[in-house]
Amino acid sequence: MASDNIREIVKERYGEAAKAVVKGAKPSCCGAGASCGPSPAAPATVAGTDPITRDLYSAGEAALVPADALAASFGCGNPTALAELRPGEAVLDLGSGGGIDVLLSARRVGPTGKAYGLDMTPEMLDLARANQAKAGVANVQFLQGTIEAIPLPDASVDVIISNCVINLSTDKDRVLAEAFRVLKPGGRLAVSDVVLRRVLPAAVRKDMELWTGCIAGALLEDEYRQKLAAAGFTAIGIEPTRVYAREDAREMAASSACCAGDVEAALSALDGAVMSAFVRAHKPDAA
Repeated sequence: MASDNIREIVKERYGEAAKAVVKGAKPSCCGAGASCGPSPAAPATVAGTDPITRDLYSAGEAALVPADALAASFGCGNPTALAELRPGEAVLDLGSGGGIDVLLSARRVGPTGKAYGLDMTPEMLDLARANQAKAGVANVQFLQGTIEAIPLPDASVDVIISNCVINLSTDKDRVLAEAFRVLKPGGRLAVSDVVLRRVLPAAVRKDMELWTGCIAGALLEDEYRQKLAAAGFTAIGIEPTRVYAREDAREMAASSACCAGDVEAALSALDGAVMSAFVRAHKPDAA
């Protein structure tokens, strides 16, 4: 499927997810059929609705953001907790969704810092701006655009974070090149992402439900390292934060088209093959 078509499907799905959150639902974009549509749900809690998205934020962090920001979180990690953000820094969140990581980052960098959120989905941007207003956080700016063409100048941010979004891009080389461009010399990339530990069967990787459910677009660990290095990054590290076992895979693939045939074969393929990871890299200091 063409990359533009995949982007539109992802955009539509996350747009529907934002609408669902506004209506009081907690949809899922990372498993359990990757429905991302309205579904009955209890009020938002720290827990998500599937093995990838749940239990990512502490109760203390959840208390700092509006309930809708937490409900619209479809990440696979908590980059704000791992990125070691410092007061006064400028931070950019690629694929900021409902804004939870932007709002948490803004608090960490303080009033002398700045937190940008970039998203391509108008509904998510509307939700994020509403959450910003509810949170009363001033040092935040949400931008519309794609992560393959970041609408910021060269060398304009200290830190780039992202939460289970880079894997959804069909042009990851361009994403990482853009990230490198907008980082200041000495800046750092600190993202959570879904990473593969081994090669998945073609049928699983190509499944369209999984493209918008976080798995099929994921890179192998070595591929990720190679692409980061090719973009110019150094000090590259990939640290597993969760490895998904067979029962996690069963939950993620429960109603996905990938499992319409041999369910057990699909589960075997996914068992231990997928991990959430914290990906670190640095842009070298200016010569």
